[in-house]
Amino acid sequence: MTTAAVNETATQQEGLPRLLPHQGVPEDLPTHLARYGRTPHHDQRHLIHAVEQAGLTGRGGAAFPVARKLAIVAGARGRTVIVANGAESEPASRKDALLLQAAPNLVLDGLQLAAEAIGASEAHLYLHAGVSPRLARALDQRAAAGLDRLPVKITEAPPRFLAGQESALVNRLGGGPAVPTFVPPRVSERGLRGAPTLVQNVETLAHLALIARYGPRWFRAVGTASEPGSMLATVHTADRTQVVETEIGIPLRTLIRQQDAQAVLIGGYHGTWLPIDTIKTLTLDNQALNKHGAAIGAGVIAALPAGRCGLAETARVARYLAAESAGQCGPCLNGLPRIAAALAKLAQRQSHSQLLADLQRWAGPQSVVAGRGACHHPDGTVRFVRSALTVFAPEISLHAQGRCSATDRRPFLPLPDGMPVTESDWT
Repeated sequence: MTTAAVNETATQQEGLPRLLPHQGVPEDLPTHLARYGRTPHHDQRHLIHAVEQAGLTGRGGAAFPVARKLAIVAGARGRTVIVANGAESEPASRKDALLLQAAPNLVLDGLQLAAEAIGASEAHLYLHAGVSPRLARALDQRAAAGLDRLPVKITEAPPRFLAGQESALVNRLGGGPAVPTFVPPRVSERGLRGAPTLVQNVETLAHLALIARYGPRWFRAVGTASEPGSMLATVHTADRTQVVETEIGIPLRTLIRQQDAQAVLIGGYHGTWLPIDTIKTLTLDNQALNKHGAAIGAGVIAALPAGRCGLAETARVARYLAAESAGQCGPCLNGLPRIAAALAKLAQRQSHSQLLADLQRWAGPQSVVAGRGACHHPDGTVRFVRSALTVFAPEISLHAQGRCSATDRRPFLPLPDGMPVTESDWT
């Protein structure tokens, strides 16, 4: 996937792209400075107030108000730490990797501004291995130009689904394995080596850098009143995967122009399957999506082609999610593998009634797995599976008869090569 391909779609919306280069060429430091100028400086109160007025929410999945998170850490006693989280561990998402490739200095501007807002004495950039060299070069160039107040340390994340979760990230930065821990306390209260720690997704920081330059009113010129701004989304269709920058609240049908799709996955592998007919009226914002039990989440939109088996796709991903658990609690250690095994048997057209009853007990509305984990991994997996049981109910019935509607057996949803096999995969 190239940056040029990204902008071909993104520029169809007025006023965009904001985050990505206009010409589809990654921006080095001189190009970045020519476009945006040097990083503006604000006092702590002014920047947090501007972010609050802008209504910026986190773009990493939870959509938490950024100003509130800034204020919590800024108001803490003693030293504080900031981390830019670029460890995009969602296999179906490409947005953060592309942003770091195309506009690394916008992210680094946001990191410095957020550090200034909370009075941080320590700054970190948390990335996967393939992205690190480019960002290290960008940091060297910025240091030579005297742009940054605070030095930034890069730490590489292991290629695990949960490695980018906040508490897992803090564990990894502290020298331990990248596995989640029980909360409370939250990392914003007690994080890296006991210090209140602000963790923000890299796209969130890029938006913050733009708000600091152009203000809340500019930021709100796109999006909805309750969810302003633009966002990066990874869109999967039968013929291509593409990252687009789109305003929040845009009709989903403008992003999915695939005539033969049968269902759409919103939010990634902790997201929700929806019937394809919903995109005729549904918009890309949490207020609208929540009414259907869905959320923007990781910014993934996947339109399942009509010739694929939605049950088989769900079973593949469920097996991956079960293997990716940290194995620290009962729901992950026992519940997720059982869910994955039952789905695999249904996908293989094995016995039906008891398997379906078990899945309803484990992943249905009264799930015995959700809400009981050390982190939200069981909850997200159950949400994904539960939606599949509803949307692909006709396919499940076909499989009970020993049949399958699929005409194309190739996998559609992307998964990493191989599965984790040892504890060392977390470090």
